[in-house]
Amino acid sequence: MNTDPAQPMFAGAFTAIVTPFTEDASAIDFARLKDQIDFQARGEDPSVGGVKGIIISGTTGESPTLSEQEYRALVTKGVDFAHRAGLIAVVGTGSNSTHHALHLQRIAENAGADATLSVNPYYNKPVQEGLYQHFMHIADQAQIPVMLYNIPGRTGVALTPETVERLSKHERITAIKEATGSTDSCGEIAMRCPNLAVLSGDDTMTLPFASVGAVGVVSVLSNLFPSKLSALCNAFLQNRWDDALQTHRELIPLARAMFVETNPIPVKGAMMMQGRDTGSLRLPMTRASENTLKLLRSLSLDQSPALGGSALQSRA
Repeated sequence: MNTDPAQPMFAGAFTAIVTPFTEDASAIDFARLKDQIDFQARGEDPSVGGVKGIIISGTTGESPTLSEQEYRALVTKGVDFAHRAGLIAVVGTGSNSTHHALHLQRIAENAGADATLSVNPYYNKPVQEGLYQHFMHIADQAQIPVMLYNIPGRTGVALTPETVERLSKHERITAIKEATGSTDSCGEIAMRCPNLAVLSGDDTMTLPFASVGAVGVVSVLSNLFPSKLSALCNAFLQNRWDDALQTHRELIPLARAMFVETNPIPVKGAMMMQGRDTGSLRLPMTRASENTLKLLRSLSLDQSPALGGSALQSRA
């Protein structure tokens, strides 16, 4: 695993990796998955290297569209590919059923995952006590660290800082992916929970969240630029805030472009333009629109198969 003894396990850049499908989206392309994971470890810039770890079968990985057989295969092979590449492997195991979330947790553990990512139960909108009991049930039975995933825009309900503080007292709950877009929420969680690693769940908020106590990011953009996201996190973790700000400003147009349509539509479109993915998504998700592809071309994302920084240099 790509770990630094001087940093907590979850400090740094983690990629919410896409799930590559065949052209007709009928099957997972495991050969391409291995290539994509190897790219995350290697990075587009050899002098910087890649990210610290990957998230397998998260929202960006289109987890709701996978059958259980596909999920098992994706998790088993993805964890193996990640470990062979020297990356931490975190597996998405969230569900709006506590029983089902525990089932997915066991699959991830049996596959050798280093940690799991557990999202707020979606659609049924539990109250804070329900959220607390849901995650405590998972943590009580977990054999590996659990990262909470706070994303009210997708789930319809948010973990409050007070509830996160209660949960952080469990020895297995060691991190949170904070995708509320609120520096107030992030800062309060970081203040209340000094032993909890707080990671930004939005690329545009990585540096703002770091300024109030976050230690990394679960990134969509790092599917394209793992070295750049790693460099950004390394800069603020090493108190090189001027360097971090410069990189943040370089990345903002690209980060915003990743969400002009629902994630992971734009990032898969960009990866298709680079020859690194078919660009196929499963219904109800659809391929990137021509307007989105036009925007991505304007950012020079179709110029370098290795993504060697041309998109950033084009705006220098």
